[in-house]
Amino acid sequence: MNLNGEKLALKIVEVLDDKKAQDIDVLNIKNVSLLADYFVICSGNSTTQIKALADAVEEKLAELGRVPIHKEGYASARWILLDYGEVVVHIFHHESRSFYNLERLWSDAPRVDIQAIINRV
Repeated sequence: MNLNGEKLALKIVEVLDDKKAQDIDVLNIKNVSLLADYFVICSGNSTTQIKALADAVEEKLAELGRVPIHKEGYASARWILLDYGEVVVHIFHHESRSFYNLERLWSDAPRVDIQAIINRV
């Protein structure tokens, strides 16, 4: 399945929501950065949950033929980064997310409306 940046980001949101990630946010950074087109940001309650969230994203996207270009932070699981090229996934422990505050750092980037995905029944 060929997923463009936005569809890939929304698929990642689905996976994270299914695994009970908290405070999921998607930033459209394509007009403010060359790093990627989208950041998907979420939080987990424990290092175990954070690893489980990262594992679920990797597993589901591998089924679609996508593997991360780069992966960081898995060992400590305070902030796991999965780089899929056009989409970068940031899975934070709550304290680390507050400290790094990517939403403030990238405040020029518009948020993507994901309510239809995270509020589905």
